[in-house]
Amino acid sequence: MDRLSLIDYVIFVIYFFLVAGYGYWIYRRKKKATTDTKDFFLAEGSLTWWAIGASLIASNISAEQFIGMSGNGFTVGVAVAAYEWVAAVALIIVAVWFIPVYLKNKIFTMPQFLKERYNESVALIMAVFWLFLYIFVNLTSILYLGAAAISSLVGPYGDFHYIMIGLAFFALIITLGGMKVIGYTDVIQVVVLIIGGLATTYLALTMVSEKFGLGSSALAGFNQLIKDSPEHFKMIVPKPGEGASQEDINKYLMLPGIAMYFAGQWIVNLNYWGCNQYITQRALGADLKTARNGILFAGLLKLMMPVIVMLPGIAAYVLYKNGSLQAEMAAGGKFNPDNAYSAVLSFLPSGLKGLSLAALTAAIVASLAGKANSISTIFTLDIYKKYINRESDEKKLVWVGRLAIVAAMLISIAFTWNDTLGIKGEGGFTFIQKYTGFISPGVFAMFLLGMFWKRTTGSAAVVGVITGFVLSVVFNNYAPQWFGHETILYTAYLNKDGIYEIPFLICMGWAFFFTVVLMVAVSLAGPKVNPKAFALDKSMFKVAPSTLALIVVTLLLLTVLYVRFW
Repeated sequence: MDRLSLIDYVIFVIYFFLVAGYGYWIYRRKKKATTDTKDFFLAEGSLTWWAIGASLIASNISAEQFIGMSGNGFTVGVAVAAYEWVAAVALIIVAVWFIPVYLKNKIFTMPQFLKERYNESVALIMAVFWLFLYIFVNLTSILYLGAAAISSLVGPYGDFHYIMIGLAFFALIITLGGMKVIGYTDVIQVVVLIIGGLATTYLALTMVSEKFGLGSSALAGFNQLIKDSPEHFKMIVPKPGEGASQEDINKYLMLPGIAMYFAGQWIVNLNYWGCNQYITQRALGADLKTARNGILFAGLLKLMMPVIVMLPGIAAYVLYKNGSLQAEMAAGGKFNPDNAYSAVLSFLPSGLKGLSLAALTAAIVASLAGKANSISTIFTLDIYKKYINRESDEKKLVWVGRLAIVAAMLISIAFTWNDTLGIKGEGGFTFIQKYTGFISPGVFAMFLLGMFWKRTTGSAAVVGVITGFVLSVVFNNYAPQWFGHETILYTAYLNKDGIYEIPFLICMGWAFFFTVVLMVAVSLAGPKVNPKAFALDKSMFKVAPSTLALIVVTLLLLTVLYVRFW
């Protein structure tokens, strides 16, 4: 793979100093961030709606999307866009119904929500759960996939381990300045991410156009993708029948057709966007209208993300199928769909390659910074302040938060160094979705019932989070052996390793369903109205005309996309 040229390095260095310099300027403008915990962790009241929306997208779109979702686009096609497009609807639900509950009750962390709605035990259990998840699943996978992608792009001078350390260090520079620095530098990150991402997509489509003798037209290239591989432009993966190929089974295990829209797809998205410190933290310091418009702006941006993160993967599939990218897709000595994005990047001309490298780095660093800040927030406010040193002043808490950030980065580097967790074997995007899915059903059930059913008890919450986790493990790892391959609840298929497996989105759906049933049963044994239930009124959920307009535009665009690619 060609190395970067001097102009590529120049563009990347300009990007680095632009982000770092702007972040430092923001930091110097508000020295309060060095001593005030609410400002350091939440940027309270200082983020505009566009900064909130941009920060949400910058934190969400990272290496797992650029590399992992592009790899899934190579394998299964546009169906993987469901994660992005359903997210747009999930963001509407969060903006209209979830955020008002958080803001009215002055919730700053997710464990705080659980403490005030349930009890200390539930809050502590989940604080520990989230810390482990964010460090050992999210930070590690972002670092691994990001370093792998950049090292393959840079070429022989791109040592994986040095790049991983560099990404972690860059993220630390931003994170140590607090949420305000993260929020506003994320605006630059999103601009770079979108421009660089669109440049890569344009190149991929023109490569397809030229491959088939259609000139250098991106539109002609897109039409050729549809013509050459129409199965890659269907939102619904058909359920495998008798004699189905292993390839078709693998696709269904990843994205189980229309069934996933009645199961895990909603749980993944609503849990991620509505019950996740990493995400909600950006809106918790704002007023309701600003928070809502920021979240809905992120929903609009979500609709275009598949163009940037998935379409290059489909283009790589068509090129590979027709005899191109053979060496690039086998980078590292073995064919891997996750190589699709970097395979396309390798053909970028000088200058654009540096821009795309900056876009990829922006996505990785923004996600690392946001995740590290959330780890710091939960550890400092929900564990250290409550259980280790109750008398800490504001300045000390900020420094504890900074030390937590450094510690989290060092731990994630240690576990990523030799891929201890097996991220490469799972596939980046699937690794995150699958292992996050182990706790998503219980967590989402606990939040949903806690917000909107006044009878839900603390005992039910403890039972729910444990049951959700246990059922997720059972459905994912043991159900086919215990109950058979075909039941009224599921169909299990032989995966690529010859082991019967239930699609993990179906596992998530049933784990959530039975968790809710059990939580309701436990709560019915308690008082008719839990004394710790939140007070809700209809006025909380009314939306301003401008907010309603954003919702309508998003839903109309989403309808057009689904009608076109159904």
